[in-house]
Amino acid sequence: MRESSVTGLLHRSDALLSHRLAAMATAVDGEVMSDAQFFEWLAGRQHEHVQNVRRIALDQLSGWEFDPDSGNLRHGSGRFYSVQGLRVRSDVGPTTEWLQPIINQPEIGILGIAVREINGVLHCLMQAKAEPGNVNGVQLSPTVQATKSNYSRVHGGSAVPYLDCFRISESGRGHVLADVLQSEQGSWFYCKRNRNMVVEVGPEVEAGEDFCWLTLRQLNSLMRHENLLNMDARTVMSCLPYWPTGVGDGRGSVHSDVEIRSWITGRQSEHEVSAELVPLREVERNAGSGWRRSARSISHEWGLFFSIIGVDVSSNRREVSAWRQPLLEPHGNGIVALLVKRFNGVLHTLISARVEPGFLDVVELAPTVQCTPENYAHLPARDRPRFLDTVLERRPEQTLFDTVLSEEGGRFYQAQTRYLIIEADEDFPAQTPEEFSWMTPRQLIELVKYSHYLNVQARTLVAALRTLENV
Repeated sequence: MRESSVTGLLHRSDALLSHRLAAMATAVDGEVMSDAQFFEWLAGRQHEHVQNVRRIALDQLSGWEFDPDSGNLRHGSGRFYSVQGLRVRSDVGPTTEWLQPIINQPEIGILGIAVREINGVLHCLMQAKAEPGNVNGVQLSPTVQATKSNYSRVHGGSAVPYLDCFRISESGRGHVLADVLQSEQGSWFYCKRNRNMVVEVGPEVEAGEDFCWLTLRQLNSLMRHENLLNMDARTVMSCLPYWPTGVGDGRGSVHSDVEIRSWITGRQSEHEVSAELVPLREVERNAGSGWRRSARSISHEWGLFFSIIGVDVSSNRREVSAWRQPLLEPHGNGIVALLVKRFNGVLHTLISARVEPGFLDVVELAPTVQCTPENYAHLPARDRPRFLDTVLERRPEQTLFDTVLSEEGGRFYQAQTRYLIIEADEDFPAQTPEEFSWMTPRQLIELVKYSHYLNVQARTLVAALRTLENV
C-alpha cells in the first residue's frame, strides 16, 4: 500500500474516533448509570472504604530509613521513592540558587483509563479510590493508577485490577487510543514521569465493585465538583484525542504550529538551569538553605513552601491493609489560572513557558498563573508572578471555570489547588512577554499527544476547557 493511502486511512480513522468521542461527550441516552445513580454509588463507596491516616514522627516510619551516609529518606526495599536533596541554579525568578528536598521516584507508573462501547456509546471505566493524602478519602481515579513497585507487588499485596488491559504487548488485548509519557509536579518531583494511556476494550471487561462506567459528558460535569476527579484521572482525560467542542477547531490561530514549536525550543535552549541531586543531609546542614529536620517533619524555617511528614495508614480496600510512608505537605493552597481571549473570533489561551527544577527538558508549558500566593508575600511587588493580580481581581462574569481540585494523594498530603479559566477583558494586550504565548485549544490538545510539552497543571486545564460551552 502506498504511503498516501496509509495516511488517508489514518486520517479517516482519526475522524471516526473524533466522532465517537464527540458522541460520548454529549450523549445522555445509553448511559449505564444516571448522574443521580452515580452519586448514590459514590456515597456507597465512601461508606465502604474505611481509611485511617495518622501523622507520626519521621523515626516511626517502619520500612523506611534515613541513610546513615547521605541522610536520604528511602524505603528499605530500595523501591517506591525516596526524599533526597536538590541543588538548583537558575536564570529565572527572584532566587537564582537554592537547596531543597525533593521526591525522587524514577519508576514509570501506569495511569490508564479503559473505554468500552456500551449501548452504542463509549464509556470510561473509573475507580473509586482512597489515597492517604486526599482531603476527603475517596476520589474518582483512572481504571489503573499504579507505580511499577505496586504492580510488581514489591509490597507483597494483591494484584492490581485491570492491569492486563494496559500491558498490551503481553496480553494482546485492547486498542490503544492514547499512550504518552507525561511529567508531574516539577517543583516537588525530580524528573517524574507516568505512562498515560487510554485503551478501548471489549465486552468481556466488566465493572467491579469499586468501578463504574461513565461517559465523557458525565466526567466533564464532574470536573466542576470540588475534590472529586483526582489528578491522575484529569491528566489521562487530557490525553484523549481531540474532538469538536464549544471551544472551536482552532482555525485562525495567532501563531502557526511551527511558530509555537520554535518558541518552545527557544525557551528551552535559552534558559540556563542546573538541577543536581545531592544528599538530603547537605540540604539540612547548609545554614543558608533554611531547611531543618525535626522529629515530626523536614520544613523550611520561614514556614513556607512545603514540609516532609510521616503518616501511618490503614485501609480495608487497598492492595496492602496497613503501611507507613512519607508525604509532602504543601503550605497554602495553590492558584492555577488560564486567561483566555478571542482573536478574530477564535478562542486563545495565554500559556507560559515555565521553568521548574524537576523537569526533564528545563521548560514545559504551563497555565498563565501557577503559584502559591503565600510563597511570594515576603517579596517586592516586582517579583510577584506576572498576571497574578489580574486573576485575583477578576469579576464574576469573567470566570468560566472555578473549582478546587486535589493533587496526587499518594505522595502529597491534602494538596489542593484552585483551578480557574478566566476570560480577559477586551483591552487586555495581545502582545505578550517573551515567556508567554497565545495558543488555541486545538494547539494545546495537539501538544498533549507528545511527552514533556504541557505540565500536569496545564493538562488539568485542557480537561477543564472541554467542559466549556458556547464560549
